[in-house]
Amino acid sequence: MKTFEAGIRIGASAEQVWQVLVDVGSYRDWSSGVDRVDGTVGLGERLVVHATVARGRAFPVTVTEIRPGEAMRWQGGLPLGLFVGERTFRLDPQADGSTEFTMREEYSGPLTGLLGRTIPDLNPSFRAFAAGLKARAEQRAAQLSG
Repeated sequence: MKTFEAGIRIGASAEQVWQVLVDVGSYRDWSSGVDRVDGTVGLGERLVVHATVARGRAFPVTVTEIRPGEAMRWQGGLPLGLFVGERTFRLDPQADGSTEFTMREEYSGPLTGLLGRTIPDLNPSFRAFAAGLKARAEQRAAQLSG
């Protein structure tokens, strides 16, 4: 199994962070690691992610879990479970009104050893995604309160 993960505390409510997170069409405006995401978030819906780390290659995923304000999960990979990538986004509201955000991607399946070697270190892009989400959510929270 191969995993990547990043987390950050965001000075906005979980609901405010959630609104930014599910607006996948705007990812390119605040995430340096995303060229674009085609599709809309909905349980069972298909999204196509175009990441800067692999320009020219699209990553189709299916939304397999949605718990508004709490979690979202995407899954993609090869047929028959030969190689599965699962990305989980978690929001944990904090007592002070902020939100702890965690993004994790885990790879599994019989071909993980072989294909896993071709996956670059995604931790820097995950950290950049988390920082971009933080900046966008905090900016929106400040606009609402100001």
